[in-house]
Amino acid sequence: MILAPFRVRSFRFQWPADLLTSLAFEMETVILSWYVMVQTGSVLLLTVFGSLLFLGTLAAPMFGVLSDRLGARFMLMIMRGSYVVLAALLTLLALTGQLTPAWVFAVATLAGLVRPNDQVLRNILVGETMPAPDLMGALGLSRATMDSARVAGALAGAGLFTILGIGPAYVLITALYVASGGLTFGVARAGALHAVSAASGVSGLRDLKEGLLHVWRTPALHGPMWLAFLINLTAYPISGGLLPYVARQVYGVDAAGLGYLVASFSLGALIGSIAMVATGGPRRPERSMLVYSALWYAVLLGFGFVGTLGAGLVALFLAGLVQSVAMISMAAWLLAAAGDRFRGRVMGVRMLAVYGLPLGLMASGALIDLIGYAPTIATLAAVGLLFTLLAGITWRASLWHRRVAT
Repeated sequence: MILAPFRVRSFRFQWPADLLTSLAFEMETVILSWYVMVQTGSVLLLTVFGSLLFLGTLAAPMFGVLSDRLGARFMLMIMRGSYVVLAALLTLLALTGQLTPAWVFAVATLAGLVRPNDQVLRNILVGETMPAPDLMGALGLSRATMDSARVAGALAGAGLFTILGIGPAYVLITALYVASGGLTFGVARAGALHAVSAASGVSGLRDLKEGLLHVWRTPALHGPMWLAFLINLTAYPISGGLLPYVARQVYGVDAAGLGYLVASFSLGALIGSIAMVATGGPRRPERSMLVYSALWYAVLLGFGFVGTLGAGLVALFLAGLVQSVAMISMAAWLLAAAGDRFRGRVMGVRMLAVYGLPLGLMASGALIDLIGYAPTIATLAAVGLLFTLLAGITWRASLWHRRVAT
């Protein structure tokens, strides 16, 4: 049943809270990335801005440890409070005419220390509060929440920026963060502390070491962790951080055109998420993770050579569709293979893979200046496809032949 996860009271609060947070995230990203592109005219500075938003990936394992010890709900409340403060600061600067690219980079640095860990804590909360039979459906709904918010956020952010300007747009973003924080209070406290950690007084560093060792000693986790890093290094820069450059320099469109590009990818992802919810997801998520990741790279390879906005929208829609299936399958497989005791720590280690995204963004920005846009996209997609195939071969015993009981 598609709506089965809503039988859990905690999820009825978590779902709208995550929706509003994702909506604000996407509006912010579209508005600020376009602001940086227009004000500086530099693809390298654009990729620097995008990279700053992922600084927190270095601290992701510790966020996982803290979620195991303090509870994912508590961590999310603190994090979403920080979003309110930073958004209010940008609102004030924009309304008073004091906003500059330097301020945007400073706030992106602070936000980047926290924001990358929001999604992993959402997944941990789902794993803590959701019965096993409903886990895949809940993850699909959670992903659909993010994807639908990205569609609406991209269009709303670009539209409000074009019509009203950055100040009024940020008033709405701040209000969304406030509402999201309020709803997060209603999420269940269940699973906030593990009895073993509480009883033994094990330090956070010891927990972190145990999480890293658990990943190292569990072959079923090796392939997904490697693939997650590869995707962030070579796939997400194309379908995310570089889109402001594509919109302005390749297709010659304005902020509204950027909104269409972002929304097209997100709409495809939303359709994929809904399909996962409606069907209950694949029976072998580890296989789907590999197959759909390879399809994603194939679509991105074609995207690099289309020269019109219409063709680009179609390619991004298809990329978003297969991306959604791949990422939901990966999350389900990791939660199943991690086990209850190490779930938070494993998902925290998983977030380290996101550090590939700022590295990929910086590298792609430098490559575009050096060899051009189309060769850069072709290089990233070809490298990603090659190493995805190698991952499937290297870890075929755990990803293709054996199952982990959920």
